[in-house]
Amino acid sequence: MKNVLILGASGGLAKYVIDELQKQDDIHLTLFLRDKNRLNNKLGKNCDIIEGDVLDGRKLTEAMVGKDIVYVNLAGDLWAMAEKIEKAMIETGVKRVIAISSIGIYDTPLKSVLVSYRKLADVFENSNLDYTILRPAWFTSTNEVDFEITRKGEPERGSVISMKSLATFITSIIHLPQNYIRESLGINKPNS
Repeated sequence: MKNVLILGASGGLAKYVIDELQKQDDIHLTLFLRDKNRLNNKLGKNCDIIEGDVLDGRKLTEAMVGKDIVYVNLAGDLWAMAEKIEKAMIETGVKRVIAISSIGIYDTPLKSVLVSYRKLADVFENSNLDYTILRPAWFTSTNEVDFEITRKGEPERGSVISMKSLATFITSIIHLPQNYIRESLGINKPNS
């Protein structure tokens, strides 16, 4: 049984990831969010909910104990949040993290709206953690699974990606966590 901690579990993309992970019998989810009333998922028996703020280091560390993988689906002060997450992971011995950032974070000059997403990536890339940073294109709610990935240093492609496609890819990494370790991946719908 893999123990997965989802940070920012009430987010739009997280909903899709939770739904995908609940289809698998070998996954136990811990959903970490500020307000459990914002969850829209039908939750199964292999799911715990913790209300808390990622910037509360004590609560975050407690939530991380015994987890195998941390999935980061946050918005806001991502640099401060990433710092807290890295510290909690080191304290608890959790090594594997998958984090959502944004397309365009390596562009020069960096657009001001992307600074926080770049700082999140920088924290994990400069850590000793087994990270996968995902840099998706613009989210859609299209009911499709169709994606391609690009690696750091390759030109990013496409302008959109369905949340269902992203959730499918994230679930595949959780299922096979040895894949895409210490990589920053762009992800988009081909030819979009």
